[in-house]
Amino acid sequence: MSKITIHTDRAPAAVGTYSQAVRVGNFVFLSGQIPLVPGTMKVVDGDFAARARQVFDNLKAVAEEAGGSLNDAVKLTIFLTDLGNFAAVNEVMAEYCDEPYPARAAVQVSALPKGVDVEADAILAI
Repeated sequence: MSKITIHTDRAPAAVGTYSQAVRVGNFVFLSGQIPLVPGTMKVVDGDFAARARQVFDNLKAVAEEAGGSLNDAVKLTIFLTDLGNFAAVNEVMAEYCDEPYPARAAVQVSALPKGVDVEADAILAI
């Protein structure tokens, strides 16, 4: 099966050697998104909820560029530098994904790129 790379200017450009997403067959693998504002590549202003929303806005933009939506997500992984933000990220995720929710893992990590406190990636089935 061939790989098709996905790119949109509505999400931040890759900050490393990776694609925003790769489609193989009916599956789309979205790279981790952090709360960078597309265009400025600066971390969004505001509280944790604002940063989490920016992460989901970025994932949504990439999903749409691939021809899908976050409701096509079958697996999400959320990385947090503080699991104390677990409830807040749940609230934000519910704004972007309808039931039945995708399978998900939430993992506390010691650090994330650019010093942010949240990152998420996804796998879509379109």
